[in-house]
Amino acid sequence: MPSSQPSEYVTLISNDGFEFVILREAACVAGTIKRMIYMETSTGEMRRKNSSEKKTATDIPSSGVIVEKLTEYLYYNLKHRDSKDVPDMEIPPALCLELLVAADYFDV
Repeated sequence: MPSSQPSEYVTLISNDGFEFVILREAACVAGTIKRMIYMETSTGEMRRKNSSEKKTATDIPSSGVIVEKLTEYLYYNLKHRDSKDVPDMEIPPALCLELLVAADYFDV
């Protein structure tokens, strides 16, 4: 019997084909991803290829390296959301500009 509850996890798929399975709660830290997930689940969950398990898959218009760092930040933000004096997250200087553009796009 299919469950009407959305999956606890979502799959973010980068534009170069890398897949990142993360907690729905972490993904929803990013406003744009939250809206993408809401639009997909309101029209019915997407089926992942070669699997009967229902998951929400969201295509992300960024490279795998950027999506990986984005998912790290989403978990980092979730972990420290109620904390004060949070240490800075390590970001490689070579990725700063791309991450800034992605952060703006994803509303984080």
